[in-house]
Amino acid sequence: MTQDDGNVPQEPEAFGAWLGRQLRRKNMSQSDLATELDVTRAAVSAWITGRAAPRIEKIQAIEEILGLAAGSSVTRDEAPDSTGSISWHHRPAHADGGRELGNAAAFAFDPDLTVLAREATQNSIDERLDGNRPVRVRFTLHELTGERLRRLQEALRWDDLVPHFEAAADPRQKVGRVLANGLQELRERGSLLLLRIDDYNAHGLTGPEYDTGRFAAVVRRLLDSHKTGTAGGSYGLGKATIWATSQFGLVIMNSTLSETYEGRRECRMVGRLDLPWREVNGVQYAGPAWLGESDPLRHGAARSWWAGDRTVEEFYLTRGSSDPGTSFLIVGAYDPSGEAVDLEQMHGALVRALATGFWASMVVGRDSAPLLEASVEAFRDGQVVMAEERVDPHRYEPARSRAVRAFLDGTTVSQITAAEDVIALPVPLTVPPRKDDTNTETVEHQAVLLVTPTTDDDERPNRLVCTRGTRMVVLERTVSDVPLGAIRFQAVLLAGRASRRNGAEADLAEAFLRAAEPPEHNDWKQTEDLTSTYARGAATRLKEFRKAMVDRVREAVRPMENITDIETPASLRELLKLDPPPAPRSPGYPTIRSATGAVDADGAWCLRVEIKLPERDDPWLVRPLLRFATRSGPRPEARWAHLTAESHCEVTEDGDLRCAAGARTAVFTGISDVASHPVTARMAVAEVDLARGKESAQ
Repeated sequence: MTQDDGNVPQEPEAFGAWLGRQLRRKNMSQSDLATELDVTRAAVSAWITGRAAPRIEKIQAIEEILGLAAGSSVTRDEAPDSTGSISWHHRPAHADGGRELGNAAAFAFDPDLTVLAREATQNSIDERLDGNRPVRVRFTLHELTGERLRRLQEALRWDDLVPHFEAAADPRQKVGRVLANGLQELRERGSLLLLRIDDYNAHGLTGPEYDTGRFAAVVRRLLDSHKTGTAGGSYGLGKATIWATSQFGLVIMNSTLSETYEGRRECRMVGRLDLPWREVNGVQYAGPAWLGESDPLRHGAARSWWAGDRTVEEFYLTRGSSDPGTSFLIVGAYDPSGEAVDLEQMHGALVRALATGFWASMVVGRDSAPLLEASVEAFRDGQVVMAEERVDPHRYEPARSRAVRAFLDGTTVSQITAAEDVIALPVPLTVPPRKDDTNTETVEHQAVLLVTPTTDDDERPNRLVCTRGTRMVVLERTVSDVPLGAIRFQAVLLAGRASRRNGAEADLAEAFLRAAEPPEHNDWKQTEDLTSTYARGAATRLKEFRKAMVDRVREAVRPMENITDIETPASLRELLKLDPPPAPRSPGYPTIRSATGAVDADGAWCLRVEIKLPERDDPWLVRPLLRFATRSGPRPEARWAHLTAESHCEVTEDGDLRCAAGARTAVFTGISDVASHPVTARMAVAEVDLARGKESAQ
């Protein structure tokens, strides 16, 4: 796939930036060059900073000293293209003896190809450069064997890394086990799997080597998202999934920049290796290592380097155009979940992941471009195994894509009367003020709810999908308890900037919902970020929003009542009388499976309760009731002094239990409030019942 549009013209590079780079490639200081040329160091500094230019005879001498062809200083050519100037630079162990046995950020997610595709693509959309064109993301799988594999290993300095791999492959540690398995598979199969992720129309890894910028956020730092506005990510964790999908923790990057650095834009390359603490030949290393040129100004540090076409090709990182963006090469790529084990399965898993998470971002409007274009292809030793497939949202999500397109085109209707109609309804979201800004006030944002009929062969009907900002899917849930006779439907909620509402209220809603997302960005719920950022009541406003969106869906799909002005004769009414269809079978309701416990020294009941949960996609919200069963009369209720979630559930602020979606059992422990006992605990039997929680209608 060739990317021809949106190319950024290459600006002429300043002589000083070019000279400084050549000195670094030769590992030569400004003082060394001054001595060779018999000039002062201040003169060389002035050339590099652009305050002065050398005479022609000095320029010719510079080319000779640096081993460059005559005229290179005019054409800004590099030394003969080779990887000879780069090497691996490993971080020394901490002086205090501290050890990191893996990158903790990589364990924030359940690792698999779906998570990788979601996080990597989200990061690319967040870095969109030209708002009038889509970000183009391309996933390419390469399986290498034989001579192709060996050439790549030579470019990677593989032999230099093997001692580090073997030292870090400790089977007692999780990362060590993955590494050991990768080494064993490489030896047994003689093949290595690469996964390259390219994005175009993105900013690229701009910024300085070490100070704040996109380059440092990705290559040097942890938990640095470096994002603002409508970005999907906010924790800086997503990039860790790229390294987590390499059995060797090894990723090489090639970036085309949207703004110059050192006077250049194209082929800024660097490698990063994430390994646990290890000891090699008596020397201890902290974990990460970088592939690049030695930085004479920072002992032991590696800088990115400007690569030539041959080097880029050796690393399988040749980009399709000069459109800005970054290519990530994951070396030793695999599916940590173990579900996709070969090229064909990995290709299919990536396509499904992109379609599931970003179908709404890929929908095209009549007068608007999509936010994203995505494709996947696979090769084995240069031969096509799976042809490039551009993900079509209408193929994978026909009803939902139709709904979003109708919204973008302004063709929604007020009432569903046909199979392809799309109804649009407002859903209010109350955004509370922030704690750190006393000037802000409560704002109401109107999100947009889209509802459309779906076909009889839709295997997952009656579901609600929620998005914001870049229209990445954040939340999906079943809408239960729909009215009898309601149509089969799909619903899409567009909140924040996704609602296409301009102004401060959309931005405030965007920030509020972003704070309500966990690191996986797969829900809107009470988070530490939400409660620490917004005034009291933020969690309640979020619950109200979640309830309102489901209530509006139920209203939208409620069947219309047939009204006629013609009076039907009584005899005909009797003939036309039909029995209503039976109510749909209820999935049941949570019940108490077992309750065990005893009375403690303070006279309180201490109980461990197991709940049996019917199968359901959504969480169950229940309220445990403690009753005292006496020999005669009613069973009076007592209060809980303390509830503790043990498994598959959590205790809400209201004292309810939210049981995990899809779970079949949940366990909690409770201690009764002695002051609320109607009789002494030892004179009664404790019983536990379940009632619907306050949010059970959601």
